[in-house]
Amino acid sequence: MDFTRFMNKFNEIERQLSPTSALRLSFDNISPETEEPPDGKRLWGVPVPPFVSDKVVSWIEEEFNEAPVYYNGNSVLKKVENVRMIDRYNTKNPTVGTLYLTATHLIFVEPDSNKETWILHMHIASIEKLPLSTTGSPLLIRCKTFLSVTFVIPKDSECHDVYTSLLKLFQPVSINKLYCFNYQPAKDDFPKNAGWDFFKLEAEFKHMLVPNDNWTLCSMNEKYELCDTYPRQIYVPKEATTLMLISSSRFRSKGRLPALTYLHNNKASICRCSQPLSGFSARCLEDEQMLEAIRKTNTNTDYMYVVDTRPRINAMANRAAGKGYENEAFYENIKFHFLGIENIHVQRASLQKVLEACEQKSPTMSAFLNALESSGWLKHIRSILDTSSFIANAVDKGVSVVVHCSDGWDRTAQVCSLAQLMLNPYYRTIKGFQALIEKDWLAFGHKFSERCGHIQTDAREVSPIFTQFLDCTWQLMSQRSESFEFNERFLLILHDHVHSCQFGTFVGNCEKDRLDLKLAERTFSLWGYMSNHLNEYINPLYKPNVDESIKANLAPQCIKFWRGMYSRFESGIHPREPLGDLLLDSKEHCNSLEDHVQHLTKRIASFKNYISKSAKKLQDATTANPKASKEPASNEINDNKYNYDKKLSELSAADDDHPLKATNMSFANLSLNADQTSPQALTEEISSVAVDWKPMRNVTSCSCSTPFDQFSKKTHCFRCGDIFCERCIDKNVALPGHDSGKAVPVCRGCFRQMQKQSP
Repeated sequence: MDFTRFMNKFNEIERQLSPTSALRLSFDNISPETEEPPDGKRLWGVPVPPFVSDKVVSWIEEEFNEAPVYYNGNSVLKKVENVRMIDRYNTKNPTVGTLYLTATHLIFVEPDSNKETWILHMHIASIEKLPLSTTGSPLLIRCKTFLSVTFVIPKDSECHDVYTSLLKLFQPVSINKLYCFNYQPAKDDFPKNAGWDFFKLEAEFKHMLVPNDNWTLCSMNEKYELCDTYPRQIYVPKEATTLMLISSSRFRSKGRLPALTYLHNNKASICRCSQPLSGFSARCLEDEQMLEAIRKTNTNTDYMYVVDTRPRINAMANRAAGKGYENEAFYENIKFHFLGIENIHVQRASLQKVLEACEQKSPTMSAFLNALESSGWLKHIRSILDTSSFIANAVDKGVSVVVHCSDGWDRTAQVCSLAQLMLNPYYRTIKGFQALIEKDWLAFGHKFSERCGHIQTDAREVSPIFTQFLDCTWQLMSQRSESFEFNERFLLILHDHVHSCQFGTFVGNCEKDRLDLKLAERTFSLWGYMSNHLNEYINPLYKPNVDESIKANLAPQCIKFWRGMYSRFESGIHPREPLGDLLLDSKEHCNSLEDHVQHLTKRIASFKNYISKSAKKLQDATTANPKASKEPASNEINDNKYNYDKKLSELSAADDDHPLKATNMSFANLSLNADQTSPQALTEEISSVAVDWKPMRNVTSCSCSTPFDQFSKKTHCFRCGDIFCERCIDKNVALPGHDSGKAVPVCRGCFRQMQKQSP
């Protein structure tokens, strides 16, 4: 079916209809449950509304004789059979399957293994149509998630159709065409407003005891008039006057004046800004007074640092453009440091060389190491960590620091956030890390839409700045794993969704952009989604409050290549079961058993309490009536069943004044506890928690036949103990056998059984 021609014709008809036309109003009033028309008109098996003429139905059937194709509920724009997917490690035996092109994804399905490869259009970084081969027309797709895949399509015309369609779909022209504005979750796990109110900038500064005697809230940016890429709420020294703020803003690139981003418990602070517009000799007295006011907020020392994250030669080159750096002769009591982090263009080229190293067809040890060395990527990562460590050490010793690069939204965001990560254990928790991103990346204006290439823009503006920040965080986690509450999966989810645009959290370049786009009203929040999957991000080795601050080991041997990020889709190089997943699974199993034991302990305590009360009642009744049954002979056979039947018959034949009869006591009518729990409910409580969990080691596929690989997580059902894929274990309920009442993952089968058992 020529879907493109159909949609063009449909859009043309739609444009010709006015919003109040009778035909459009009729369509708008159609109910999804419209009954079948009496004349039985149907199109592709679907009832046709009575106001649609037979001529229109006939025209559609003649022009488009194929019914729409759907895959997993997604409308398919293009379906291609007998497509080969080439794995560079197994080029001789490519996988043959079906390729589906939808409005949001490219899906490759392998019918033999039932394996699916989903590629989100927004994740595509580049598409390349390779020269024709004997088997078909190859299409090379590289993704921002570092997936590189080649599809060989039998017919060149079909390959061209897929190629041209992807070029239009993977990078929209307008920001309003991004995926987040049309995304609807498959199930109503969380409302649209969930997550948007998790973090407030004012609350984050209150966490640092700001405002206080030295720092105050500036209201001059309430309407983004002072700096449109800063948040509305900025905190400045209490001594700063209105003239100082306005003049300093005009003297700094993009109006990004020095503002507080972090206050340590020893009064040392981290402030951030952009480069001064100093040129070769310009100066601003108010800007000099502004930095002096920042220095005076900290009474520990009589000096402070100004850290320029750029190489000195780059800063000197900017002076020719009327920008540059602070003149040491004009700023008193300040020590200046250049710390040499390269610009966005160097970082972009470096990452490209890393990808080339990872995509070598026949990689040898020397070839890979040489390619990685020539990329300079690890050298850049170390440089960022080195600068961050300098800032953290200075603040830890009680010296305040002002940080800037060129415009103050790339390298400045990296080192300020990493320094806080080293200094404050709060930012090493899941909630704290999210707050750190909200404050230093979203509120203070990192250009996510441009740096991540969300829409068609200047390719020179794209750069892996946020990827480097996550890489540096991973380096710290590798060195001090017990200091972080989150695991590697948490960082990977963050990286992928920054580029996916599935959620509106990272859309736009600053706070003002997000308010103008009304993202909180029109899109879902990533934080709301992640709050429903927190158990997947827990680091089982985490020990809170072990160290107040941590330091990075900058020895060359300690800076590692992040295989889990850049080579995560490569088969054969990952462990069968990641150690982190095994540890987390063991911890969850132990927590489930402890919760179950706690519940059973309370049940046993309630039984003991009841038995003691019942025994007292029996004793009182026996004391009131001295008649008692004779003691059995010492040589009587100790047969429990015989004795039970004998006593039961004696009780039945006894007089009405028998102690048990007199008090109307029997074990059949005993209540187990105060809430009258039935034996059936008690059995359900005990059997609702899986004591034994199926080992992960030998499980290769889910019950739905989906195979497990190195990047699909195996998840246990807390009720039956079996292992499922993420698609089959999408329910979270509280188990009756758990004392905490906390919702835990259960499979769909167990969820249905629990729904039947519940009243």
